Amino acid sequence: MINSPMEKYAHKLVKKIRFRIPDVPGALGHLASALGAQGAVLGDIVTEHVTSNYIVRDITIFFDTKEQFNAAVSAVNKLKGYKVLDVEDEVLEIHKGGKVAMTPRVKMDTLSDLRMIYTPGVAQVCQFIHRYPEGARTYTSIGNTVCIATNGSAVLGLGDIGVLAAMPVMEGKSMILNKFSGVSCVPLLLESRDAGPIVDALALLSKTFSVIMLEDISAPLCFEVEAALQERVNIPVFHDDQHGTAVVILAALIKALKLTGKKKQSVRTVINGAGAAGMAACKLLLEYGFKDITLCDRTGAIYAGRKDGMNPYKEAIAAVTNIRKITGSLADTLKGADILIGVSSAGAVKSAMVKSMAKKAIVFSLANPVPEIWPQDALAAGAAIAMDGRTINNALAFPGLIKGAINAKAGKITSAMKFAAAETLASLSGKHDLVPNFMHINVHEKIAEAVEKAAVIPNGRRT
Repeated sequence: MINSPMEKYAHKLVKKIRFRIPDVPGALGHLASALGAQGAVLGDIVTEHVTSNYIVRDITIFFDTKEQFNAAVSAVNKLKGYKVLDVEDEVLEIHKGGKVAMTPRVKMDTLSDLRMIYTPGVAQVCQFIHRYPEGARTYTSIGNTVCIATNGSAVLGLGDIGVLAAMPVMEGKSMILNKFSGVSCVPLLLESRDAGPIVDALALLSKTFSVIMLEDISAPLCFEVEAALQERVNIPVFHDDQHGTAVVILAALIKALKLTGKKKQSVRTVINGAGAAGMAACKLLLEYGFKDITLCDRTGAIYAGRKDGMNPYKEAIAAVTNIRKITGSLADTLKGADILIGVSSAGAVKSAMVKSMAKKAIVFSLANPVPEIWPQDALAAGAAIAMDGRTINNALAFPGLIKGAINAKAGKITSAMKFAAAETLASLSGKHDLVPNFMHINVHEKIAEAVEKAAVIPNGRRT
């Protein structure tokens, strides 16, 4: 469900423009018509000032391109009695100064406070932790702090834009974790494209954190980093682009299969995109009991023995997927398929491809910020269910997964923990919804509870 124009049009340019317009009947409608003629979409409208002759209004407006924005401003300035007074980039404004900061959790207003927080009182805590190292989780920030690390090589749908440009995303993830699970985060920018230095750096810093979250690292490098780092440290290493996305996809599929009356053992699934998200989703679905999955990349269907565009990770997945031995393009692979999961690029799926799928087809087009096919177009082409990344988003999973792992003092995040998160998500969705509302804190709390419970193995020991 789309809750606001900002959410619906988040993939567009967002500008807040201050207009001075005549205080006469129909003036606002005339302005809206002029903007609409240029393809602009109006959002919130706020009256800022009123005089005898004019009204000043701030209007949030969505544009497809900078050229469209310039044309709209020019069109308004040509109207008699209308004037553009100011233009503010709302997105840049909210990010100004950064979105996160490290702040104290206890007061320090008096000399007595200072003496307990620092010397001489702090020595008592240091000596305690020296004798009982596990006490560091209780008596320092380590027990509730997560590292979010990136090298900026695969940022959202933007690609390889470098570590500095990736920082706003790391801050955003930090805010989500703090808001919905009460976890503190430290974003780290790692200027390297080699697994060795990344793993070494994070391993050396690992004692500072309870969980290491990898973010926006391109495949196949992310696979190598995750596996090597998890071998080196005794805390969970969690790549959200892989496992968070996979969990939400599984949750949405659990509910979609229920709504369409299909079974995981018999459906034919196509995943378009063989990067981090596609590989992880494929593996998690296979572990959960999906039998017939074909993974596609830019070359087409991935199959055992394919020569072009392969790597060891694709070769390994080819050995356990594509039981029909399809060798064609994405369009060929989709014919008769029940499920399409897109984790690739904007516009990769055409309406004709959806039309060729089985009855009651399920289409998840998750490329960001623009999906492989817009949900309304997939539904018009015959899909029974169609969703994009605004609904099926990894932000539904990672706050609860991380908090549950921390509460369990887990050494890693297991498939059982991911299954618990997915099943809980599916169970919390509305009657006709695939997943619950991300903004409901209780959703993340219930996921954390389920994950913590799943982290305890039968003999009572932690994972």
